[in-house]
Amino acid sequence: MAVTETNKPALNTLRMATGRIIDTGTVASTFPVDVELGFTPRYVKVVNLNASGDVMLEWFEGMADASAVKTAIDGTRSVITTLGITPTATGFAIGLDTDLVVTSEQVTWMALG
Repeated sequence: MAVTETNKPALNTLRMATGRIIDTGTVASTFPVDVELGFTPRYVKVVNLNASGDVMLEWFEGMADASAVKTAIDGTRSVITTLGITPTATGFAIGLDTDLVVTSEQVTWMALG
């Protein structure tokens, strides 16, 4: 059995940012939305805890662009490969996953870098 491991050294300073997005228009015309942080994230969590949403996306450094681990309120998990989270040099983009992004519902995010 072969084991492949990728490790990145810890940063001397943890950078963290949080925020919220509410779109009261047509979300399809607004998303994907770019979130500016001033740093490249190593982990991003985006959550919608509203009545019709109740879903969470998580992206970890090393995952493909536009992908995420998607967790529904019932605990069901899946890996999505489109419409997820894409890191950028100065932040990240949230794709138009329609379970997460719903008109007039708040999406809350946290990013660590």
